[in-house]
Amino acid sequence: MPCRRTPHWTLPLAAALTAALVAACDRPPSVELKEWTPSDHDGEKKAGDGTAKQGARSDAGGAPALVEITWRNQCASCHGAQGKGDGPQGPMFKAADLGRADWQARVSDAEIARTIVDGKGRMPKFDLPDEIVQGLVARVRSFREP
Repeated sequence: MPCRRTPHWTLPLAAALTAALVAACDRPPSVELKEWTPSDHDGEKKAGDGTAKQGARSDAGGAPALVEITWRNQCASCHGAQGKGDGPQGPMFKAADLGRADWQARVSDAEIARTIVDGKGRMPKFDLPDEIVQGLVARVRSFREP
């Protein structure tokens, strides 16, 4: 059986990749990372210093932004930015045009919310807070054609 030789370029490539990975993952010894806990995002005040935790929302005005982010990240890939079913994956999944007048007249807000939460057909279910679900329902209603 003939001896297979490793190409001459593989050893330098492996060494370069290893060096790059080590450099990318290496942290200075002075950096200490705090372990994440769920309370880091609950908006409560830190004990003793009276300041809100970093990144916490101090007002309820963040819901529209969260609805927009949710739409872009979870819905627009199929339904498109304006709900026309023309997202990048829309044709593959035969996503509904949510602005059609006949569809808008036929479904209730509760049915839209239920579809978001439970899924339907090829649409997956989404575990979202009720405030976001209701915001998405309002967004779907905003696509109504005149």
